[in-house]
Amino acid sequence: MKNVEASIKSGNESLKTKISELAGDLGYEETAYHLPVTYALTGNAVKNADDARSAYQRTGENPFVACECYTASVTAENGKEPAPFTGFLPDADLRKMGYSLVDGSILGLALVAGSPPGADVVAGICRELQEKYMLTFLAGDVVGTLAGSGVKVGAEYRLVPLGSTPLRGIHFVDIIARVAMMFGGVSPGDPDRLISYARERAKAIVIVFPGLNDEEIAFIDALSILGIPILSMGGYEGGNWHLATPENVVREGMDQKGIKVTVTAIPIPMGCSPAFEGKSIRKEEMHVEFGGGRTPAFELLRVRPAADVTDGKITVIGPEIEDVPQGSALPLGIIVEVAGSAMKKEYEPVLERRIHNFVNYGEGSWHVAQRDLVWVRLSKEAVSKGVHIRHIGTLIAAKFRIDFPNLLDAVQVTLITDEQKVKSALLEAQKVYRERDQRIKDLRDTDVDLFYSCTLCQTFAPNHVCIITPERPALCGAITWLDGKTAFEISPSGANQPVPKGEVIDATTGEFEGVNRFVKKASHGEVERCCLYSIMENPMTACGCFECIAVMLPETNGFMIVTREFKGLTPSGMTFSTLAGTIGGGAQTPGFAGVSKNFILSDRFLQAEGGIERLVWMPGQLKEELSERLLKKLSDSGRQEFFDRIADETVTTTIEDLMDFLAKVHHPALDMPALI
Repeated sequence: MKNVEASIKSGNESLKTKISELAGDLGYEETAYHLPVTYALTGNAVKNADDARSAYQRTGENPFVACECYTASVTAENGKEPAPFTGFLPDADLRKMGYSLVDGSILGLALVAGSPPGADVVAGICRELQEKYMLTFLAGDVVGTLAGSGVKVGAEYRLVPLGSTPLRGIHFVDIIARVAMMFGGVSPGDPDRLISYARERAKAIVIVFPGLNDEEIAFIDALSILGIPILSMGGYEGGNWHLATPENVVREGMDQKGIKVTVTAIPIPMGCSPAFEGKSIRKEEMHVEFGGGRTPAFELLRVRPAADVTDGKITVIGPEIEDVPQGSALPLGIIVEVAGSAMKKEYEPVLERRIHNFVNYGEGSWHVAQRDLVWVRLSKEAVSKGVHIRHIGTLIAAKFRIDFPNLLDAVQVTLITDEQKVKSALLEAQKVYRERDQRIKDLRDTDVDLFYSCTLCQTFAPNHVCIITPERPALCGAITWLDGKTAFEISPSGANQPVPKGEVIDATTGEFEGVNRFVKKASHGEVERCCLYSIMENPMTACGCFECIAVMLPETNGFMIVTREFKGLTPSGMTFSTLAGTIGGGAQTPGFAGVSKNFILSDRFLQAEGGIERLVWMPGQLKEELSERLLKKLSDSGRQEFFDRIADETVTTTIEDLMDFLAKVHHPALDMPALI
């Protein structure tokens, strides 16, 4: 039994020695936050050993600074630890998690560290954390114990193996620090606000097994400063550490942080949780697949009269698992029929998109795309445990009833695997898709009196307010105007509220009295004016989980766009991560804006600055992704040649070469009115 107080004192002395012995350069790639914890505490970028020692002294010999600088030094000297360890997670990975951190599919964070006495104990705890929507990080022998027992680890399973020693748990802290700076508006060098943010906003717990040395105990104990409860599985006494048992440790930790979750078991022979949503099932791992170009496949949700829907009824028309050999490709039609007194026809496409999430919640099921482009797989492992095609229907029906109890009274699912019947039903589904598209296709901002807000991200960015219009989707790309309208009708007290436009102040910049009034109140008085169609004048704030950033390039008299998937330098001289660090957290930053990919195709995109013809550069991957729709948009207006005037990284990533290219292709931005 280790005495915590004595170990803390000894551990801090040992960490102090490590700091004194540091040498060489320090730092991580793919981040705008240097060594994030130290940067958040001091406001200074640590780039070498001397910087580290200075920061350590400035922070009163803070153990987090010592652990971070030492870990960065080891990584610089030896490289990243081999798989499965992730080590430091890039900024882009955190931003991809951004929406999950606020939409309810991640309720909190957990760090599990130390040496478990056996695989069954730690596997049970980690499975419970997955089922209770916790994003879990692992450090130390716990990783090998889990992997050796067959439990899959990795970010896609929300069991993230940070490193082989508990000190690698410092990456758990650097994630909290970066979330505070990315989304929460915490300024580097403001330790009091960082601690306050962590205590109030970071729903985090730590579970500790025996086997920690004194340095590791000192590090874990420091987590209590951030308001993180430390739950001991034995081997320690004293300090802020609370003794717990495997049976109650998750519940006790979540209770201490006020994390509430109700989990309803779904009667299928595989786990079901958002923790499995990010996984993939590779070809060699799959037992059977549907769609994906090999076979016809579609999904469709329809509202029906109550008399026509039998709650929980699952029907399979065509071959089942036992009827096809391993590696087969079957056609698939997923038809979900729902009934409810509050259900409306216009809700259908919004609910239909949830099929993607629900199928991916299955530990052995995988889903890509939507409508008639779907691709579904069941894994060999799942089928070996008894999973059948009908269980996809059971999962879908159960999740709809669990997630929409006030909207749906009954849900039944039909799964068609007979090819001719799939093709026949697909024709009817495509007719429905066309009818839906027509309803929203021609809707303009001028056609409606209400826009919709989204304040989901205020969980992390307290002053950010997203305004969603028919022609401007949410900057995360996840919510359209119709989604916001539907969400409000389903949940009137939720994050999507109606925003009366009010009088038009400026139709070109998109400034409205009602929008300003709403934004000022919802941002707690921080933002007084918001122009929806301009990024030079009072642009909309950004939380941090935007799909893209639009950036004004003064030399070009135009704008570039960069996506979080693009890792390289841009003509601005900065990477996506560096740019994102300047505009997140609810800041209003003229010349910069977070935008969704689909907004680039809108007539309102850059309207106040002259429209799409101000666009001078974007990554090739984004250009290819948008090419078909963008070319059609340009062709419809007689500007199809403009597409080739947009540069990408194959042309240049420097401003000098970009200027040469723009002049060579006679880019219209060069002749437009000056932006500044």
